Amino acid sequence: MEIVYKVNRMPATEQVIELYKDAGLPRPVDDPARISKMFANANLVVTAWDGDTLVGVSRCITDFSWCCYLSDLAIRKDYQRHGIGKKLIRLSKEHAGEHSMVLLLSVPDAMEYYPKAGMEKLNNAFWIQREK
Repeated sequence: MEIVYKVNRMPATEQVIELYKDAGLPRPVDDPARISKMFANANLVVTAWDGDTLVGVSRCITDFSWCCYLSDLAIRKDYQRHGIGKKLIRLSKEHAGEHSMVLLLSVPDAMEYYPKAGMEKLNNAFWIQREK
């Protein structure tokens, strides 16, 4: 398995939906237009490829100087536990810049993963939930 990482190579919406479904990431996979818009408005996307197969993605919104919101991290189930997620996080941080922090909101099932990937758990976040 030779994984190739690419920065800002936007995968096809169908590839993203397939990846999210396989990874179990709760995203609006039944709304391709919304998925497409999510990627069109992201300004840092790091992908992992095995040949033509999208096996991982880190989708971010960043100003490249202060903050980077890592909004999606998804790895195909068959490719998990091979360091792909850690590398996607590292590459996202590198491209966001040395002065930028990386913030992520975790799905409940992944809370134990992120400290292992080098991220610190915080208790000082607030949000306004989406309407749909």
